[in-house]
Amino acid sequence: MSDWCDKMREECGIFGIWGPGRDVARLTYYGLYALQHRGQESAGIAVADGRRIRLHKGMGLVPEVFGSDTLDLLQGDIAVGHVRYSTTGASHPVNAQPLVFHYAKGQIGLAHNGNLTNTTELRRYLASTGAVFQSTTDSEIIVNLIARYSQLSLEEAILKAMQDIEGAYSILVITEDRLIAVRDPQGFRPLCMGRLGDGFIVASESCALDTVGATFIRDVEPGEVIVIDKRGVSSCHAQKKPRAHCIFEYIYFARPDSVIDGFTVNRIRRELGRQLAREFRTEADIVIAVPDSGTPAARGYAEESGIPFEEGLMKNRYIGRTFIQPSQNLRDVGVSLKLNPIREVLEGKRVILVDDSLVRGTTSGRIVRMLRSAGVKEVHLALSSPPIIRSCFFGIDTSNEKELIAAHKPLDEICSYTGADSLHYLSLSGLLDVFGDYRDNFCTACFSGRYPVSIGCSQEAGKHALEEARVLGWLRKAD
Repeated sequence: MSDWCDKMREECGIFGIWGPGRDVARLTYYGLYALQHRGQESAGIAVADGRRIRLHKGMGLVPEVFGSDTLDLLQGDIAVGHVRYSTTGASHPVNAQPLVFHYAKGQIGLAHNGNLTNTTELRRYLASTGAVFQSTTDSEIIVNLIARYSQLSLEEAILKAMQDIEGAYSILVITEDRLIAVRDPQGFRPLCMGRLGDGFIVASESCALDTVGATFIRDVEPGEVIVIDKRGVSSCHAQKKPRAHCIFEYIYFARPDSVIDGFTVNRIRRELGRQLAREFRTEADIVIAVPDSGTPAARGYAEESGIPFEEGLMKNRYIGRTFIQPSQNLRDVGVSLKLNPIREVLEGKRVILVDDSLVRGTTSGRIVRMLRSAGVKEVHLALSSPPIIRSCFFGIDTSNEKELIAAHKPLDEICSYTGADSLHYLSLSGLLDVFGDYRDNFCTACFSGRYPVSIGCSQEAGKHALEEARVLGWLRKAD
């Protein structure tokens, strides 16, 4: 995580379409474009035509990986696409998805959003029984397990694999003639289904359905396996478990125009801002946001407090993945390239600065200094989430726990570190209150340290575990 972009990082986005007679590759391209915020390292599309699966993938953003000529070659009736931010396995072409393989029953492709927590144990077991791996992603383990149960129907093999894997996974599986959607039994990562004419679409977020003109049908249920083929749509379920939807989807990750598990993301973020205003009152002249993720909460704070909302920071939206990271002595320049204060709005004002979260505090400190240089009299930093004190092992790339400022510093020291006049986090109870009767349906481990499933070796292994010689040594010992 670069020092100038002090945020929890995206996971992945998946998009699949069953659309006989349609240009499924281009529709998938547009769907991935809508999900680009979920991953900017690589992109890929696999298309099936009833006889074979064709694949194109590469490193970079969606428009960098695909052109018209490439999409013209991806002819078929079924497609699966993926945008990646790596949480297990390095950012490398071999780890780009979808992954496509030949196995006993033909070809199979897989796109995965999430993170398994028993990756090391499963990979060691599979290696000891003769499995061969092409990548260092946990997603390949899922394919290996499905292939291992090839004597069963594909649906039964997937259900059997779901008994072996632990952690977070929303998955799209493609064969020569089928599209299958899978969501883990606790529903960590989002997945929804829509209709486009006679076809069907499954995507990480509903905003992707809107982009291609599809009509939202429903969310894929936790533990559900949906099969779409020429016979229609069928569904079966794995054993139910307590729900643990990722609450950070609503705080930061998902697009505001998405609806996830019945909640509109934008409405939730505004409600978080209102709840923040109920918990934290101070004298101020204006409320401003750290754009864009802090804007809905800032508007909610202003509505509840009666303090006017102003656009005080202008975001440069043309800085993307390829931005050259500034050197250590130019970190403030890096922040200034992304955000610029509007002096006319800010000068001489007492400001409430609303952001969605604080990870290490480095960028917040630079923004506070930037505001003071623009003539702000007071800066009161208000965050629409509780303190982040633990790492995530379910598909979000957080800093190492040692780098999480709230894990080892009290509130007054964090405030002093950022240079703000005051600092307030939304309480965990206040956060959950926004969801009413559904408050127990969420994973809040990054705030509470209470993980809903065992994290196994994940805590020690880390993102690049399967590239490290230590773990590879374990695999060799398994022989």
